[in-house]
Amino acid sequence: MLNNDFQTAYQDFYTNNDVAWRMLGAKYKAQNIVEVCKSIQPKKVLEVGAGDGSILHFLNEWNFAPEIYALEIATSGVEKIKARNLPNLKEVQVFDGYKIPYADNSFDLIVLAHVLEHVEHERILIRELKRVAKHMVIEVPRDYKFGVDQRLNHFLAYGHINMYTPTLLRFLLRSEGLEIVADKSSVITPEVTLFNDYVNRKVQKSFLKNLKVKLEYQVKNALGKLLGRQKQEEFANAYTVLVQKSEQDIKIF
Repeated sequence: MLNNDFQTAYQDFYTNNDVAWRMLGAKYKAQNIVEVCKSIQPKKVLEVGAGDGSILHFLNEWNFAPEIYALEIATSGVEKIKARNLPNLKEVQVFDGYKIPYADNSFDLIVLAHVLEHVEHERILIRELKRVAKHMVIEVPRDYKFGVDQRLNHFLAYGHINMYTPTLLRFLLRSEGLEIVADKSSVITPEVTLFNDYVNRKVQKSFLKNLKVKLEYQVKNALGKLLGRQKQEEFANAYTVLVQKSEQDIKIF
């Protein structure tokens, strides 16, 4: 069960007015989810840690699955999700952060987007996801870079208590008996970067700033394609992976 400090910290997280910012980020997260899930056609999907329902909004709009369910630890988030009145949303519940209130193999797919970096006991949650669904799509930010240990307060302010690279996430998932089906490394888009600078951080707008951000995005994508997967993962700001239950017998210790 989620400890009381975590529960309190997130309880009113979705009562502020960052709607445009969350929706912008959710659009690209949802696009990544749809892209890595091209090989499957899920009918019943559960999002765990659904926040205010921003990602669900797009998955519903794009008819990603006829039945969508949601779990969220914050009551403020649950109320936001309900208020969206999404046609494909069948049920939304508050949960304790670890115990999923559904039977074994209840879902075709679980979505866990930008949640794992907040979780105290990752393996406990992953085993619970594995219990209730054949497939899982997980996206994490690529926070782990040189000097990250000097930015402790920055990441803790966002509730990020775990750090990942694509390699580290794949190791975690494979060591829990999951098989990689598809994955994607993505670079943050100019639209998101400029919104964060101009709206969130109140940086003064400028032509040179716009140009710099757009050129950096284009160069990273071009070099990633030219130099291959390793470079793409080094440049990435987020990593999205679709996994499925494996027949492999994994034993830890």
